[in-house]
Amino acid sequence: MNQNAVIGISFGGKTLVAGKVKDGRIEKSIVRVINNKALENEILTEVFNVINEVKDDEIAGIGIGVPGIVDVEKGIVYDVQTIPSWHEVHIKEILESHFGLKVYVNNDANCFAIGETYFGQTQGYENSVGLILGAGVGAGIIFKGHLYSGTNCGAGEFGDIAYKEQNYEFYLNDAFFEYKYGVPALTFLNRAKRKDKIARAIFEYYGFDLGNLIKTILYTVDPEIITIGGPLSKAFPYFEKSMWKKIKTFKYKQTINKLQIVASKQDDIAVLGAAALYYDAQNQRMKK
Repeated sequence: MNQNAVIGISFGGKTLVAGKVKDGRIEKSIVRVINNKALENEILTEVFNVINEVKDDEIAGIGIGVPGIVDVEKGIVYDVQTIPSWHEVHIKEILESHFGLKVYVNNDANCFAIGETYFGQTQGYENSVGLILGAGVGAGIIFKGHLYSGTNCGAGEFGDIAYKEQNYEFYLNDAFFEYKYGVPALTFLNRAKRKDKIARAIFEYYGFDLGNLIKTILYTVDPEIITIGGPLSKAFPYFEKSMWKKIKTFKYKQTINKLQIVASKQDDIAVLGAAALYYDAQNQRMKK
């Protein structure tokens, strides 16, 4: 299933990461710092360059994860959050024409979810959700073993659901810690590791809000397992208990008894998840 070598590419804020993925591991990788304010074609040139650095004769395809809206069928990227010049980039068509390889594109949350299915915590599960907690709140949905992106690549945008005076993303992204308490989330995490009571109390409160989000996911998707990733997943031990306390108020007890929630253990999931887009597409074709 995962024997073909594939290039996985992930866009960060000001970085571009590419890796050759084969047999479930990254054989070769490169991290390139880019000027994310550059023109569209300048950044495309950087994409060509990183692909050339990891590409060899074994490569069967390319998968790309971006923090933006994607027309999955046509491989068109719209309004990439971290690259202002990328309003409408036909990246699938451009790269397939240039390299002669199949190219698959999706948003970063969907890549995380399918990456966990092929290489991480949700291997062997039919229905799962990958939930990213960091600069934003995004999720990918796996249904019957395959990525479900929705008609407009909008499936799993739970962070935009109204909650309290704002939405879930406002209360659960890492910027909220500085907005609410004047201290970065990473600082609270380091303090929590040192058994700081205030930091742990703040993550406990965070867990209540996260628990409410997960209840919303249960009502809409009803997965077997949820994997939590992103920078705030490192605080999982400090919000897990309060999260479950809130989840246990869910109406259907049988659902709660079966549900599993875990933190991602795969540091390279962004690149692996991008590569998994290729594997998922090939496996879906085999089942047709």
